Amino acid sequence: MRRSLAGCLAGTLLLLLFCSCGEKVKEQRGGVTLTFWHSFVASTRPALEELIQRFEAENPGLHIKAQYIPTGDALSQKLITAVQSRTAPDISWIHSDYIQHLAEARAIFPLKSFLEGPEGLSAQELADIFPPLLRAGEWRDTLYALPMEATSLALLYNRDLFRAAGLDPDHPPSNWDELYRYAMQLTRDRDGDGKIDQYGFYVPVFPASGALSIWMVLQWTPFLWQAGGEFINPEQTQVRFNSPAGVQALSLWKRLYDGMDFKTFSLAHDMAFFSQRLAMVMDGPWNLPRYRQLRNVEWAVAPLPAGPAGAATYLEGEGLAIFKQTRYPREAWRFIRWILQPEIQAYFSQQSGYLPVRRSVLQLPAYQTCLQADAPLRAFVMQMQAGRAREAIDYYRVEINQTLAEAVEKSLAGGLDPQIALDAAAARANALLQKPH
Repeated sequence: MRRSLAGCLAGTLLLLLFCSCGEKVKEQRGGVTLTFWHSFVASTRPALEELIQRFEAENPGLHIKAQYIPTGDALSQKLITAVQSRTAPDISWIHSDYIQHLAEARAIFPLKSFLEGPEGLSAQELADIFPPLLRAGEWRDTLYALPMEATSLALLYNRDLFRAAGLDPDHPPSNWDELYRYAMQLTRDRDGDGKIDQYGFYVPVFPASGALSIWMVLQWTPFLWQAGGEFINPEQTQVRFNSPAGVQALSLWKRLYDGMDFKTFSLAHDMAFFSQRLAMVMDGPWNLPRYRQLRNVEWAVAPLPAGPAGAATYLEGEGLAIFKQTRYPREAWRFIRWILQPEIQAYFSQQSGYLPVRRSVLQLPAYQTCLQADAPLRAFVMQMQAGRAREAIDYYRVEINQTLAEAVEKSLAGGLDPQIALDAAAARANALLQKPH
């Protein structure tokens, strides 16, 4: 994508005011600093810094001290330690998988009192937030976090490599069969030395014991849905990722992995794409600022190829939670409330690549103008209608994710039959689900 976004960014208007809430708050606004922990990737941190500057300009006396912690796993561990040592932040950006531990420790506020308070959200405003994002902030039917942004998963592809392989760059793969066929056609030995140096599709296989294991599970889950499967039953008594649909999804990944001899691939997905050694990759909107810096590669974004049961992707969003150790809960809520405003969501989406969390943002004229000029962001936004929330797992979600990650790794990198790998993981996961809480 080579088009400049300056025009649509310049059109964004921020016309928001907050009213005073009593003499006590006025005094606090004279010099309140809220500590905010997050794990935003490097490409989106400039947009976050601009967002914080705007908040401080519109809320004199309120300051945000942002602290970056690499990876969501590291942030979760740091939060747990901080709660125990009573050094928790006022607000933190958290992944939904870790809400359970913080809620059980009574470390974060249920948001009901804030939502129903004088600076709360109306039922109409709350309904404006995409339902999968609200569900991601819940634990046992109680809302503990509200989304700061939305994320999804789409297919990024190199139009130049499509042309070189005889493929139509205006027709990216629309189904699993095309994905496999295109991936094979795009996997090539370009210099004739007998070694593959261009791969058609990035199969996201990471060590199950590493920090990216959850990312592997997140990328595999839409394929499970596309095959008509589900992760767990509604009663949360039995996982279902080892169903025929799960086996079909993992078998597709295994065919791709084996067909491209992907075990020889050793680059990070983004660097391989930038160097034109990778033709297709699944990625999220948070990396759009990096891809926009490409000058010598013509690239585009397309929906994930549909499976036998249709199209599906996930719709997630890191949530903002208020910690009970804060001295300024009302000011912390004001920060969250401010971020949720449609105009702020539109601005942050344009700057960062993240998707807005509210439906009404999509109707704002300035945002519609921006989407017309920004085809990659538009492709992510259009795919939101196929976005799904991951099924709720109240207990042992992190551990269950780990069992599935091990199954994927063993099947693809270890050569284990997909059914055998998934059955073993399901047995361990179901044993966890039967444990008393």
